[in-house]
Amino acid sequence: MDPADGRRQDLSALGAIALVQLLLQLAAITRYGYFRDELYYLASTDHLAWGYVDHPPLSIAVLALVRHVLGDSLPALRIVPALSGAALVFLTGLIARQLGGGRHAQVLAAVATLFAPVYLGTSHYFSMNTFEVLLWTLAVSQLIRALGSDSTRSWVILGVVLGLGLLNKISMLWFGAGLFVGLLLTEHRRWLARPGPWIAGGLAALIFAPHVVWQMQHGWPTLEFMRNATGRKMVDVPFGSFVLGQVLSMNPGSAPLWIAGLLSGLFTNTAGRGRLLSFLYLTVAAVLVFAGRSRASYLAVAYPMLLALGAIAFERFFSRPGRAWLRPVPFAAIVLLGIVILPFALPILPVESFIRYQKALGRAPRSEERHAMGPLPQQYADMYGWPEMVALVAKAYARLTPEERARVRVFGQNYGEAGAVDVLGRKRGLPRALSGHNSYGLWGPGDWDGSVLIIIGGDRPDNAEVFEEIEIVGQTRSPYAMPYENGLDVSIGRRLKMPVRELWPRLVFFI
Repeated sequence: MDPADGRRQDLSALGAIALVQLLLQLAAITRYGYFRDELYYLASTDHLAWGYVDHPPLSIAVLALVRHVLGDSLPALRIVPALSGAALVFLTGLIARQLGGGRHAQVLAAVATLFAPVYLGTSHYFSMNTFEVLLWTLAVSQLIRALGSDSTRSWVILGVVLGLGLLNKISMLWFGAGLFVGLLLTEHRRWLARPGPWIAGGLAALIFAPHVVWQMQHGWPTLEFMRNATGRKMVDVPFGSFVLGQVLSMNPGSAPLWIAGLLSGLFTNTAGRGRLLSFLYLTVAAVLVFAGRSRASYLAVAYPMLLALGAIAFERFFSRPGRAWLRPVPFAAIVLLGIVILPFALPILPVESFIRYQKALGRAPRSEERHAMGPLPQQYADMYGWPEMVALVAKAYARLTPEERARVRVFGQNYGEAGAVDVLGRKRGLPRALSGHNSYGLWGPGDWDGSVLIIIGGDRPDNAEVFEEIEIVGQTRSPYAMPYENGLDVSIGRRLKMPVRELWPRLVFFI
């Protein structure tokens, strides 16, 4: 066969698998509502800057462009992560090809990526996480290219990808640490005496520099956010639970594949590149394990390269005499278990059907944060309750006099509540929201004069302590929302008892 024809057939096969990912995402794109973080991200596009308390600026800049071109409907919001997820599937197959895998290895790696619950989930809604795993995988692909070439150009491109990754999420620092360890511990250490890796690191630092300057100007709020989140929000994750989380988040049917990839990378010769990639994975895994409170999903960024390595190992194993009949086995395990898990990764079922399905499998909603749980897992529960909450805020707004409406703002206890008002309340003519939570705390109270405030939630005695008059309008009700968003008072506070500048520092918190 002509090599060009073979390449076209390989790319066509990978494109078909990537298309399945895209179609799955499109089928679920409007099944449930806006995710909590999506509302916050949309609100952040009205405050473009080089940084935010809980994330760097790249994802917000992308969303601002999407919002300008397509609007902020759910389909407009979610088409980019859906395309990103499809690109991840395609790129993982290409990495298998880069490492010497044939069509069987490429397709197996792509199918395993397609049916990984963690990638299906992060490709469903807009967040920095969908770009994180794609940029990591792009960086791996470019690293493989750089290691196999004497050209500095490949290292320059790698530096740009790493820089963009840092502007998306600072976890790209783990990639840098893993790359350094991998170079140091493999035959590729000769590159440390060459300019390529240092150019890549310098370019990444240069691209990331504006965010560092923003952090300095604002007193390093992300460090405070991380410290508070680790100490007050995240639960301890024992080693066994962390490992089990890897198996479940990546699809149990894929576990033999990525384990084989890790081992084959360490102990077989893939031009030394597989060994470096395995050390990169182990470095990141060690950082997360020793942290003690890392979510299982944090390591998801490092698996596409292991899936590619494992697919090559399987392909070589099945190529030996008498073993060809085993080739369908890993596909069957990955696809069948992937289908079983699919409703937990993508909201493809109506909510009541999902709850029955979850119960039939003996699964109970759980969280890696210190929250009570309702009938839905948190990633689904956080898509419920916002329209009802905003409707109640609109009811409170309707009670105000024209003079009060000209001065009122809405206060949310967290960025989800505030974001819901800013995004969903716009069509109802509601005023902009305030909150002390994360970047809302940095954005401040603006020109609010303290005369009247619609308050979502909060402790009744605390509210009464700072306002001369409190009028309770109603309570939030949504059976599927997170419990801490249910039964909240929506009230009207009139005549603040202290200056706004005195109250505001008491409301700001980063977590």
